[in-house]
Amino acid sequence: MAGIDELPPLRDVIQRHGLDARKALGQNFLFDLNLTQKIARTAGPLEGVTVFEVGPGPGGLTRAILSLGAKKVIAVERDARCLPVLEEISDHYPGCLEVIEGDALKTDFASLVPAGEPVRIIANLPYNVGTQLLLNWLLPPVWPPYWLSMTLMFQKEVGQRIVAEEGDNHYGRLGVLTGWRTVSEMAFDVPPQAFSPPPKVNSTVVHLLPKTNPLPCDAARLEKVTEAAFGQRRKMLRQSLKPLGGETLLAKVGIDATRRAETLSVEEFVAIANAL
Repeated sequence: MAGIDELPPLRDVIQRHGLDARKALGQNFLFDLNLTQKIARTAGPLEGVTVFEVGPGPGGLTRAILSLGAKKVIAVERDARCLPVLEEISDHYPGCLEVIEGDALKTDFASLVPAGEPVRIIANLPYNVGTQLLLNWLLPPVWPPYWLSMTLMFQKEVGQRIVAEEGDNHYGRLGVLTGWRTVSEMAFDVPPQAFSPPPKVNSTVVHLLPKTNPLPCDAARLEKVTEAAFGQRRKMLRQSLKPLGGETLLAKVGIDATRRAETLSVEEFVAIANAL
């Protein structure tokens, strides 16, 4: 194997443990260790850094992160079938891998490391929970966050929505919330054949860096405004925002009530949320 460590090829590992990716868990296993290293390198320097990973599965990305010198990987995995495989990786990298069996949506990640410890989040996120996990990491009450960067794989369509700006066809609630607190970019695409089983869509790796001083705003209010505005995105704002104050609210911040949600900048959405 053109390997990254002395552990067996992932295909052999999966076959030996009788693992198959389960749709109910949103699983698609990555076998190409060169690709997993590319994902890990996109995150930035890993030496001395603790990495949070969600849904490591058989550990291809975990191995890449550890091979690049991460101080520790804390991985959250729901599928008990994967734990013996991850234990083998832990044995190979003593003291460097902690696996938490549980639901990432219910995990308090910030409590897993001492305050001030450098953390990067790197994950091939399960498709069925990826967007909600991103929002959980984007919208904590305290900012700047505990993480230095997030390098996450999504379906390409979701990635396009994350990085979209006003006027873009993909622009919506997710683009506003991401653009408010981070600088994001799509790093590279991953074709379906890189996975087992191959998904029916292309995937993309998105890299996000936190803004040190985002515009002051209450996250819950911004969520409420964007949800209303894009819930009826083809309608004028005076109609879609009617439950929140409509024309009166928009007049407070000097925004034309006949505009539509996709034409508003992040700054304008923040102004509306602050005027609520």
